[in-house]
Amino acid sequence: MYRSHTCGELRISDVSKQVTLAGWVQRSRKMGGMTFIDLRDRYGITQLVFNEEVNADLCEQANRLGREYVIQVTGTVSERFSKNSHIPTGDIEIIVSELNVLNAALTPPFTIEDNTDGGDDIRMKYRYLDLRRTAVRKNLELRHKMTIEVRKYLDSKGFIEVETPLLIGSTPEGARDFVVPSRMNPGQFYALPQSPQTLKQLLMVSGFDRYFQIAKCFRDEDLRADRQPEFTQIDCEMSFVKQDDVIELFEGMAKYLFKELRGVELTEPFLRMPWADAMKYYGSDKPDLRFGMKFVELMDIMKGHGFSVFDNAAYIGGICAEGAAHYTRKQLDALTEFVKRPQIGAKGMVYARIEADGNVKSSVDKFYTQEVLQEMKAAFGAKPGDLILILSGDDVMKTRKQLCELRLEMGNQLGLRDKNQFALLWVVDFPMFEWSDEEGRLMAMHHPFTHPKEEDIPLLDTDPAAVRADAYDMVCNGIEVGGGSIRIHDAQLQGKMFEILGFTPEKAQEQFGFLMNAFKYGAPPHGGLAYGLDRWVSIFAGLDSIRDCIAFPKNNSGRDVMLDAPSVIDQKQLDELNLLIDIKE
Repeated sequence: MYRSHTCGELRISDVSKQVTLAGWVQRSRKMGGMTFIDLRDRYGITQLVFNEEVNADLCEQANRLGREYVIQVTGTVSERFSKNSHIPTGDIEIIVSELNVLNAALTPPFTIEDNTDGGDDIRMKYRYLDLRRTAVRKNLELRHKMTIEVRKYLDSKGFIEVETPLLIGSTPEGARDFVVPSRMNPGQFYALPQSPQTLKQLLMVSGFDRYFQIAKCFRDEDLRADRQPEFTQIDCEMSFVKQDDVIELFEGMAKYLFKELRGVELTEPFLRMPWADAMKYYGSDKPDLRFGMKFVELMDIMKGHGFSVFDNAAYIGGICAEGAAHYTRKQLDALTEFVKRPQIGAKGMVYARIEADGNVKSSVDKFYTQEVLQEMKAAFGAKPGDLILILSGDDVMKTRKQLCELRLEMGNQLGLRDKNQFALLWVVDFPMFEWSDEEGRLMAMHHPFTHPKEEDIPLLDTDPAAVRADAYDMVCNGIEVGGGSIRIHDAQLQGKMFEILGFTPEKAQEQFGFLMNAFKYGAPPHGGLAYGLDRWVSIFAGLDSIRDCIAFPKNNSGRDVMLDAPSVIDQKQLDELNLLIDIKE
């Protein structure tokens, strides 16, 4: 055997045992005639001791070991004189009698420590080294445990795990597909699935009733901290359910995961917030409810007093930051510059401090009497020591989104977005459609298979933009962790949906005829949800990005810098696939 124990296993009860360990050299320290080496494997670290007086040759051999050498040692477990309370094996050490170098190593380009000196790019290039770091490894162990608990929970609820294909037909309604050329069908392409949506609906038609899959999905879209071109979702579908049934079951799963993996017991039902309220009061369909600062609209109070910025605005709204009246002019100017950044796009910001005597001191005092400012203060329920921040604009929705960014920034600055605090809610009653200036038509806000709310179905003929969907998103700490809907299960209604989205009957039949035909053979009412596994793990691990809970992620340009992918393929492969490359400028 290469080892009798792991490097995280031995305790004080093992003193005097003869053991064999194997692992990587974490660090080496020479102190007089003694050499100490920390040996690391996936399970932990054990200190090794080499005594020059006992065995000079062995000690010399140990002194030649470099960082990340792979070694095997045999020795005796001894109680450690200088104990280390920070590691589970800190009470013992190994007095080494035999040393075997299994593989020498180059000096790594960065330190394999929790607080490494390696930047993102170098760590992604040498990801196999980065994965040796305890912090990264723990994220993947958490991911593993989460998938185990997900399977346990869903199995207990009668779900069957079914794998669906990765090579499917392209359905370009939504994000861009990754496409795969077919050698055996020249000029034709598969697509990698953005989700198993239609396939899981077909499983409901097949009578499987409750399906799930931990599914790889692919979207060719611009990347952010919470997006990767390939990602993993916990994909689920249920038959004979309404919206409440789906929400209750998957709210139960979220509570189960928090209890099992974080030791957090969530006993209260999650808030259900209509989409319209989320946008009105938080400027986001994924509001962070760990803190307040709910929007207050000020059109009736602030218009008509000679301040042209407000008088000409389509929307005036603000937030109240409790206890932030101490902000200096420099800090307020920095906030103004923050909202004027191109990615936010506000033209400016108005502020008002509530003084200790209750008076309001504003950056637009000359336009407003104290009586009007007191009316504004009352609208917020503001108290002495509070700070009111106001934005206005010509576009209601755009200005609300700008105010959302300001709210989140204030939450960060005031320390209100604690990663160990969790605020979960459901956002419901989404619009069925949204207008796309790029396409010049209505687009499905979620996807074209979402069922409209029953009471809104007549509006499909008269005012489709007003139709609400039986759709729901779960939000945790301002992050959408999952979403789903009740699906259309009637071929005629599905055809109507495609018509509103601009599909000709021929195009709808070409792309989705298989689904509408299946509906004609007895499709049950059904609905489902998909959780983002990467996002769940990142929240549980307290990460700002999903990248460190994925073993081999892509960078922000969609590249795998370790494998140097994507890459050019040789001409022989192009010829076999009947492809010509013509790169546009």
